[in-house]
This record gives sequence, structure tokens and C-alpha cells, in this order.
Amino acid sequence: MKKNNNSKLKIIPLGGLEQIGMNITAFEYEDSIVVVDCGLSFPEDDMLGIDLVIPDITYLKDNIDKVKGFVITHGHEDHIGALPYVMKEINIPIYATKLTIGLIENKFKEHNLLRSTKRKVIKHGQSINLGCFRIEFIKTNHSIQDASALAIYSPAGIVVHTGDFKVDYTPVFGDAIDLQRFAEIGKKGVLALMCDSTNAERKGFTMSERTVGKTFDNIFAEHKNTRIIIATFASNVDRVQQIINSAYKYGRKVAVEGRSMVNVIGTASELGYLKIPDKTLIEIDQLRNYPDEKVTLITTGSQGESMAALSRMAASIHKKVTIKPNDTIIFSSNPIPGNEKAVSKVINELSMKGADVIFQDAHVSGHACQEEIKLIYSLVKPKYAIPVHGEYRHLKAQAGLALDLGIPKENVFILQSGDVLELNEEEPAKVTGKVRTGAILVDGLGVGDVGNIVLRDRQHLAEDGIMIVVLTLEKRSSRLLAGPDIVSRGFVYVRESEDLMDEARIVVEDAIDVCLDKHITDWGKIKNVIKDSLGEFLWKRTKRNPMILPIIMEA
Repeated sequence: MKKNNNSKLKIIPLGGLEQIGMNITAFEYEDSIVVVDCGLSFPEDDMLGIDLVIPDITYLKDNIDKVKGFVITHGHEDHIGALPYVMKEINIPIYATKLTIGLIENKFKEHNLLRSTKRKVIKHGQSINLGCFRIEFIKTNHSIQDASALAIYSPAGIVVHTGDFKVDYTPVFGDAIDLQRFAEIGKKGVLALMCDSTNAERKGFTMSERTVGKTFDNIFAEHKNTRIIIATFASNVDRVQQIINSAYKYGRKVAVEGRSMVNVIGTASELGYLKIPDKTLIEIDQLRNYPDEKVTLITTGSQGESMAALSRMAASIHKKVTIKPNDTIIFSSNPIPGNEKAVSKVINELSMKGADVIFQDAHVSGHACQEEIKLIYSLVKPKYAIPVHGEYRHLKAQAGLALDLGIPKENVFILQSGDVLELNEEEPAKVTGKVRTGAILVDGLGVGDVGNIVLRDRQHLAEDGIMIVVLTLEKRSSRLLAGPDIVSRGFVYVRESEDLMDEARIVVEDAIDVCLDKHITDWGKIKNVIKDSLGEFLWKRTKRNPMILPIIMEA
């Protein structure tokens, strides 16, 4: 690789910092850009009606001739979820391991993108050349199979990106994390380490996924006479495998409910990442053909999402499954920060139906705790530390660990989305600029058509309601022919507020009279006068500011 001494490697996070989700980072050297991950995040509470949030990729579009490929670390939504939307705007080859590509293809099928996109399966230990970068996939453990860390070899030096990882010496499927390779790359000299920070505040080690299998075994042994329903993340294939193992051991059939769960399990078993004994899996419709103590149901909804299967069961609106007293329901996950209220609501609803709800010890994290993070730092020995994947407090916690391990303060960078960090071996690294980043909101089939202004209107409508004023003016003389009629929604209950409505009508009539007396015929002005006078009247009377929409017709 030719090396130009003045050139630097630019690391540009386009999303995924300051939040859990929407991970996407660009690595740029001269005329080559490689993008790591392309995830979505789920909407905040104030994003009314929004389904998904995807990153703004303006920077990639503006530099499209440099972009050589997308390299994906693993198959979780916060790392692959935005790909179908991004691929419709820029069609770039995608490189990832087998299960990850399988899950991406699932998405592309729904979006009719299978024919038009280039995808390549890479094995752990393999490298690919993209422009002046070489990227090596390194085996790691996570709560989904086939997760990879990346060694990114650039003319300016090596960057190691851990992806989401934990150190699991006894994984349920496949091999343990390739710590030896991290050490070998560390010996070559590593410019920067970008390490998962999700659990950087937690001391100690993350438990092995196998410990959950033992918990399941005990629960199955203790609840031989009840139906068992287990809610977990659709993407946690190893967790599903352990549930199936316990169910098979205790002679139970397994049904799967929830669209994402069915998709992932289908893909994982086709590709050989899930081993399901013959005749163990049954369709959800067949549940009623077996006694309760012979079935286990694996379902989505462990985060209390209102549309997920378990929440629908709890609210008695699920078409095929009714919760009965004595059902044993296991939450095999921890609430993601922000979902605690939704989860406890579902637990309460299930408990009221007489179900026995278990949520202790039925989950281990897929992310490294402090000791594992320290282990990776000690093996890789980076010059610069760049914590990634987490909210600010998680990034800060990892920055603290890096300082404890002797990395100088000026070599630890907590970046924000959009920062351009330039680095090479010779000169000190520094943030040299900012590129445009942001959140594109997806609502139904509309991508980006709901922006801040529309959201503001939705919040306004949600908080204060709307009043529509309809009136008809005569064409020539602008005389008031009909109205004003006032319709209100979400403001006050009209039948009990007739006086208020009558007074409002008088206020509007007076406003129109004032306009006509002054010979104002411009409808825009008339509408503004109506809005102002009605708005002022309603605020005085109710201390509320509904949205006011005057509609003028002519006859």
C-alpha cells in the first residue's frame, strides 16, 4: 500500500453515538470510504406515529464515488436495520458473515432489493480489499451468532472495531472469541481501538450464555404441569436454541409467535445455526391439540412493545393465544433503558390474569463488562481509544477504563455523531470538522417526509387539539353567506361546552366584521385575524392553545 505522509485516516461516526442504536461509521482515506454497519433506532416517546429512525447519509451520497462497500459486524437491527432504506439511495456492495447476510436478505426480500444489490459472505479470518483498505473479520461472541470484530488496515495504521461483543469461553454454538487474533494484531501495533461500551459501567465479567440454559432447565423441571411461555429477543438465536433443548428434554412441543421471531428462526435453521429435533416445532394453530403441560411458546415482546405478540396476549387481543391462570411466563431479557414502564405494565397485566411471571436470572447480556473490555485493551494495546456503541455515560465509563489502563488522556476521544477525527502514526489525532448527520424518520411507507415541523404539529395536536372554523363568503361583495361553523377535536367535549362554543362563534363573527369593514378581501389576512382573535379568546378562557384552522369557501 502506498503511503502519503500527509494523508490521514478519517473516522466519521454518522450515527450510534449518544444513543443505543443507529450505528453507522465511515472510515475514509484519500479516495476510499468504507462504511461499518448501517442500523436503525426506534422512536423516542415524543416522535408521535413514527415507526423507525434511520441515519442521514448525505455525506455518503455527496462522496458516492469514494464509497467502496458496507461491512457489517452482526445481524441486529441497530446494525443492519437501515440497509434497505439506504440501498434504495446508494447501491453499494455489502460484506458480512453468513447468518448476517441471511438476515439482511430477509429484509431485502420484503423491499424487493434482492436482485439489485451485491452481497458477499465472508468467513471469520478472511480479509477483503476495499479501495486502499483491507478489512479482516475476527470471530467474537454476542447474543447473536456470527458476530465479528473488524481489523481495518489503512495506510495510516490499523484500527480495531470490536462490534458488539462479549467474551464467552463456553458459547452455545460455535467457537469462543478469537482472543489470539486480537493479541497478534496488537503485536503489529494498533493505531486505535473502537470498543463496545454498552456495559462499560458494569464491573466484572458477563456470564456465559450457557448459564441461562441451566436456569431454563430448572424452570422446566419445576413447572412440569403448566404451559410455559418465554419472551425473548427474536435475534437471540442461542437463547432460542437453549429453550428448544430444554423443551425437547422435558417432552414439550415448541411453537413460535411473532413475525420477527418466525423470520429469524427460519433463516437461522436453514443456515444451520439452530438445531431443532424432528417433530419438536409445531404451528401456533396446533397448540390446542396438545395439553398445556406439553407445550412451550417462544414469543416476541420482551420489551413491552405494544404491537408485539406478548403484549397483545396480555391485553387479550391476541387472535390465537389466551393467557390462562397457572401459565408460567418467563421474560428472558432485561428492559432496554427507557422500556421499563412498558415492561412492568405487561408484567402486571399478565399477573392479573393469574399467570406466574419469572424474570430473574433468565437472561445474560450480550455485551462485555469492565473486565472483558480491559482484556481487549490489554491484548490490542491501542495508541488511541475511541469508545463506541452507547449513550454518553457508557462512553465516558469506558474512557475511564482506558485512562486506568494507562492510555494518556489526550489519546482518548469521546466523539459525537458527525465529528471527523483525523489520525495517523506521526501527528496527534484531532477532531478537524463536522459533517451533516441526523435522524430520518420513517412513518409507514414515507421515508423522511415527516420532519421536525410535522412532528411539532403532531405534538401540538396531541397536547391541545384542533379547532376548525368554516365560513362561506360571497364572491364579489365578500359578504358572509354561511357560518362561521366551528368544529373541535381533542380540545373540549363539545356537548358540555356549548356556551364556550357559542362565544367562540361570536368572537369569529366579530373578527370577520372587522375585516369586512376595513375592506380586507385577502383571504390570508382574514384567516390570520380569525386565528389571532380566536386564539386569544380561547387562551383567556381555557389557558389552552389548540391549533386553529380557518377554512374559507366562496359562493
